[in-house]
Formats: sequence, C-alpha cells, structure tokens
Amino acid sequence: MNQRSRNTALLMIGTGLYLLIGNTIGFLTVTAILIVGLGIYQLRSGEARSGYILIGIGLVFLALNHLSIIIAVLLISFGYFLVRTKQLQQDPSSQQRYNFLASIRWNREPWVLHSMSIWSIVGEMNIDLSLAIIDEPETNLVFQGIVGDIDIIVPDDIGVRIDSTLIIGQTKIGYDQQDGLGTKMSWQSVNFDTAEHRVIITLSYLVGDINVKLL
Repeated sequence: MNQRSRNTALLMIGTGLYLLIGNTIGFLTVTAILIVGLGIYQLRSGEARSGYILIGIGLVFLALNHLSIIIAVLLISFGYFLVRTKQLQQDPSSQQRYNFLASIRWNREPWVLHSMSIWSIVGEMNIDLSLAIIDEPETNLVFQGIVGDIDIIVPDDIGVRIDSTLIIGQTKIGYDQQDGLGTKMSWQSVNFDTAEHRVIITLSYLVGDINVKLL
C-alpha cells in the first residue's frame, strides 16, 4: 500500500470513529476533546503558546456543552483552595482574595511582601522577589485557580520553597522542566533552612504555565 492509499484509509477510519463516538457522546464534546488533545501535543512539541490557545478553545467548547461540569469544577477548585489555605496559612492576618481575574505585577518597583492567598479563574502573576521588602521571618504565598500564567524571579539571598501542581501545563524552575498532564514539582533553595527570610510559594492550577527564574 502506497503512502497516499494509507493516508486515505486512515482518514476514513478517523472519520468513521469520529461519527461513531460523536453520535454516542455528542459531536461538540468529541471536537472539544480533540482540540484539547491537539493542544497537549503542541505543548509536548514545545509550541507552548499555540498549545494553550487550543486547550483554552477546547475547554470553552466543553463549557458550552457541559455547563454543570464546569460549575462543578469551579466549586471543587474553590473548596480545595479554602481547605488548603487553612492548612498552609498559620498567620491570622494573612490576606485572602477571590477573583474572576487576578493580575499581579510585582516586578516594576519595590513592594512589601505579606502572607496571602489568592484564588482566581484566570490568574496572571509577575513576581520579582529581589524587589520584595520582607519584614517577617517566614511568608506564605498561595496561588490557586483554573488557569494560571506565573512568572517568578528568585534571588539567591532569600530562602525560597516552591510547590507546584498542574493538571495540564508546563512548569519550569531554573533548568528543570516538566510539561504535559499531571505535572508536580517541588524546589527548595540551598539556603532555605539558614536564611534570615524564608518564602514558601504554593501554586495549584488546572491549566498553567509556570516559569521560575533563579538569579
């Protein structure tokens, strides 16, 4: 069988499976799953931007066809955030924020660091810890939600620990990188136990792109 005949056969099989499965669970659902799958493939191929765009489009299609599931995911995510925050935040004065869209840009001028927890449907965080003014010996930052785009700069004079969990996405800490499904990374600076100031950052998103630059 030549290449053209092979491609024709594969196209016919793929179309048949699409019609069969679509007739069973719905064509919009199947299309959404295929788009998300293509997005994951793009992520694995190093095409992060197009990958996340495709995953986002697929999730929108799923939301249109399965609104109850999306609401359930939001409720589960928010409930997990409340439980997790109570476990991690021992300081009663720590801030808690809940936003549809959270945009933080702590990378332009000096800023005061306090313990806080933020849950958002979409979160964009740009954090430069080299500009942070730290008063407490230990600070906890908890960022959780549905979609997250996180960029963090870590200097070598602060003790930092980062715990990251993504259902779908990419996490890069220094030269270490993981991407795809179910990525989980933990990193701790060598001076964490002896540093005058320690920062613990917990990140948890369904879909995310996390980039930690070490100075």
